[in-house]
Amino acid sequence: MEGVAIRDGVAEMDFEKVTRMLSNAYWSLGIKLEEVKKGAENSALVVGAFLRDQTQIGYLRVISDRTRFAYILDVYVEEQYRRRGVAQKMLRYTLNHDLLRDVYQWLLTTRDAHRVYGKAGFNPLSNPQNWMEIRHERPKR
Repeated sequence: MEGVAIRDGVAEMDFEKVTRMLSNAYWSLGIKLEEVKKGAENSALVVGAFLRDQTQIGYLRVISDRTRFAYILDVYVEEQYRRRGVAQKMLRYTLNHDLLRDVYQWLLTTRDAHRVYGKAGFNPLSNPQNWMEIRHERPKR
């Protein structure tokens, strides 16, 4: 999408806007500002998409050791800007970021955006039988 700038860093994000976006996402319904900020501050990278007027329309963050492993999460683009390449632009920026240049294993989960991530090079797990998890309900905050 023309006219969309991608920027990174906690100081660049409009966390009130990000909280409004994420609080409507199926994976973080009702999330509060403090939790969004804490998650961002503890992430290896946060990325935002911004219009020319500096309005934030997209967000994603990365949890990583910046060496071998990175997990992309909280990818969100405002509804009216979807299907215009904004998510792809954020993903390309992230996957090519200098801070993460050594990472060779990238992961994410999605319920409904497999095509979006497939365009960026993601595939289903090659060995899903090797992965394990502990999953608890999201705490009420």
